[in-house]
Amino acid sequence: MEVEAGRAPSAAASAPAPVLAAARPQFEALKPHEMSDGKIQFRKVPVPSHRYAPLKRNWMEIYTPVYEQMKIDLRMNLKARRVELKTRSDTPDVSNLQKCADFVHAFMLGFDIADAIALLRLDDLYVDSFEIKDVKTLRGEHLSRAIGRLSGKGGKTKFAIENSTRTRIVIADTKIHILGSFLNIKVARDSLSSLILGSPAAKVYSKLRAVTARLAEKY
Repeated sequence: MEVEAGRAPSAAASAPAPVLAAARPQFEALKPHEMSDGKIQFRKVPVPSHRYAPLKRNWMEIYTPVYEQMKIDLRMNLKARRVELKTRSDTPDVSNLQKCADFVHAFMLGFDIADAIALLRLDDLYVDSFEIKDVKTLRGEHLSRAIGRLSGKGGKTKFAIENSTRTRIVIADTKIHILGSFLNIKVARDSLSSLILGSPAAKVYSKLRAVTARLAEKY
């Protein structure tokens, strides 16, 4: 733009041209198989030898919710002795694959199907595992007595902790598996650790009642 000498440019001439806002593009939501560039995602869950017969007995109860409700393909690889899961083109959510893998894994750890199936329906459930030796190194009869303290007579202690903390506990030899929400798992684990360290059951019960009452007030 040329301006004559001695004359200031007008405001209209110096103002930049207005920029038209571009229309925002509208994209359709991606399907789960499109998020991974069309690649099928897999999960493989090994089957321990002692869970092979229960898996065979309860196969349809595992297969039905995974295939029909979560829309995940499922098969048993007899040669490799593992359960294999994969996504389908009509899988509604990509997280369903991991939920199903966690469900099958929980069954392999020893949880009942009625308890493990909650992993498919609720988002804030987890499985936590630890060993007795992680809390205290015990051998021989001391280890046997610690396992007995965890279960109690006829499983009384284990059931009391489960009902108070709204968790499910599996004691498999020296391994302990807990299914529940994050806070409830912590309370149950603290109670089990106290029993392993030698606290009497009555003391653990009273402490458990105080903690669960506090949690009930908080939530």
